[in-house]
This record gives sequence, C-alpha cells and structure tokens, in this order.
Amino acid sequence: MADFATVADVESLWRLMDDSECTRAGNLLPAISDILRSEAERRGYNLDSMIEESESYGTVVKTATVDICVRALKQNTSATGEPMSQESQSALGYTWSGTYAIPGGANLPVMRNDLKRLGITKQRWGALDIYGTDNWD
Repeated sequence: MADFATVADVESLWRLMDDSECTRAGNLLPAISDILRSEAERRGYNLDSMIEESESYGTVVKTATVDICVRALKQNTSATGEPMSQESQSALGYTWSGTYAIPGGANLPVMRNDLKRLGITKQRWGALDIYGTDNWD
C-alpha cells in the first residue's frame, strides 16, 4: 500500500526542509499512513477505497497526513524543553502560563480533529427516554 503523502508533498505544503528533516519525514510518512489506516479500520472504514472513489477525499487525506508529519517534525525542534505554542509571564505576584504545541507529547500526534476531518470520527448523539427505551447512536 502506498503512503498517503510524500516528502515532496510535505515540502510543497509546508516548507523546504534540510536533509535530516527529509530523512525523518520519509520515515514518519509510512507510519502515519499505517496509523490512519488502522484508526479507520477500527471504525469500519477503508481509507484506500474511499480515496479511489473521490479524488478530493484523497487530497484531504494527504493534507491531514502532512499536518501530522509537520507536528511530529516540530515536536523536537526546541532545544530547551517542550515546544510551546503560547506562553505568558507576569511579575511581582509571579504567574506563568503556557500551552504546549502538542498536548501529551505523543511521538506521532494524531489528534481527534485529524480523524474528524477525515470523517472517521463523528460526533455522537443520544437521547434518554424517560419511559424506558434509550436511543444511543
């Protein structure tokens, strides 16, 4: 099975990379593709057949794969600590606040929003019938 994106796709959709980043992206892309396939199979979807049915869906899968790869590449760019997307500090009363760029620090940060964008995870709904018949999706 082919990968959903290539190193050239990462460079064209993000930025030009040096040799070490290209090597790392080349190693990450097959793993990301397999993780997305696995998540889809767990929920009863076949991403490869969905891509064959719709060219535009293939583009969505490619951009999601590139986004995940970029997050993984950015993860270890900070030499002093965890990568922060936002940080604020105050004085005297001393307050510090920060938001991590990749919550949880997973090696391959596949997030729920990526799966929603691919249509793999959908919002659940349910209703509780006070007369005793529950209806959950």
